Amino acid sequence: MRTARKFTAMAAGLAVASLALAACSSGDTGDDTGSGKSEEVEVFTWWASGSEKLGLDALVGVFDVQNPDVEFVNGAVAGGAGSAAKDLLQSRLQANDPPDTFQAHAGAELTDYINAGQVEDVSALYDEFGLRDAFPADLVERLTVDGKIYSIPSNIHRANVVWANTQLLTDSGLDPAATYDTLDDWFVALDAVREKTGRTPLSLATTWTQVNLLETILLSDLGADGYNGLWDGSTDWSSPEVTDALADFEKLISYTNEDRDGLDWPDATQQVIDGNAAFNVMGDWAVAAFEEAGKKSPADYVYMPVPGTDGVFDFLADSFTLAVGAPHPVGAKAWLKTIGSLDGQVAFNKAKGSIPARNDAKPEDFSAYQQSAMASFGQDTIVSSLAHGAAAPTAWANAISDATSKFTTGGGDLAGFQADLVSAAEANAS
Repeated sequence: MRTARKFTAMAAGLAVASLALAACSSGDTGDDTGSGKSEEVEVFTWWASGSEKLGLDALVGVFDVQNPDVEFVNGAVAGGAGSAAKDLLQSRLQANDPPDTFQAHAGAELTDYINAGQVEDVSALYDEFGLRDAFPADLVERLTVDGKIYSIPSNIHRANVVWANTQLLTDSGLDPAATYDTLDDWFVALDAVREKTGRTPLSLATTWTQVNLLETILLSDLGADGYNGLWDGSTDWSSPEVTDALADFEKLISYTNEDRDGLDWPDATQQVIDGNAAFNVMGDWAVAAFEEAGKKSPADYVYMPVPGTDGVFDFLADSFTLAVGAPHPVGAKAWLKTIGSLDGQVAFNKAKGSIPARNDAKPEDFSAYQQSAMASFGQDTIVSSLAHGAAAPTAWANAISDATSKFTTGGGDLAGFQADLVSAAEANAS
């Protein structure tokens, strides 16, 4: 199952991270947590609300069954895409006050932690837990950095998904079952929503969701190879093709809600759920929000790849690392074992809307959307998400985020936006 994936230049080579057995064998004998349990583990995440919290709660339920003597300490920090959590995490790491294990996006985002010596090599845990057989070989290969692995992935997500309200599409004179081959085709549908209903054609939220939208438009207009070239230097950020993609992005912003900067992704998704917006581009964690609201597809909502990206899977994964100097390595090892286990991945992904990284999960155990994602992941061209840490190192991604925010809040024109993106790429190359 899912062994024929084609990972096309997975940006930054999925420099994903893992955790380390070195600390796990350091002789820690546990401590008295005051809960009657002999050990504890502080798990640092940004899963503080919505389907993300539901997924974490499901995972903790499995962890408690598998590890009755280990106290789970929830270190979740709220903030879309983990921006607030990452800032706090970096402060703690620099102060030599690490959590036992922390969430990170698989891919280039982990490069900085690896280079700073802040995460342990957990390659030995892959052998101990049987993960080299449980995860597809090509995924393990892309998790390997200079012969070492620094994280264990809990899931696979897709970023290039459009979610739409069935009734609002019908009210706009659109066929809810229709998909759109190009962005130009989609613009026609967005115009119809505005003209016939007066509702928001495309809901959007704060900066990171805008970057998520931007990456899917770059992918649509440049294609998989051109998009990958943005990260390996073979596509020129100053090229006319990028200019055209940025113009499409600018046009899409004109269809969005004016209060976008004060919202996070659950708010933008809720606008589609409530019928106040027709479309929303969001990763497939959004499916859990529809399900939690009691909505059914296709009666209440539909989904499709972002126009122009059918056949491409914009990949990201949440993974867990072991911090150097983790105070409870025994508890951390227990958490990592649950993360990689079949029971843990099934429970977590059923709640969160993603799909397991393991290749032995049964599609029939998951929703219709997740089954479609499993099929796509098995056959589509795979590229790496910018907004979710797989495509570019943190400093570069932050520079793109700053440039995007400046542009969407009226701080510059299209030429200035592109110039800022060129500067960001040049700074990364230097």
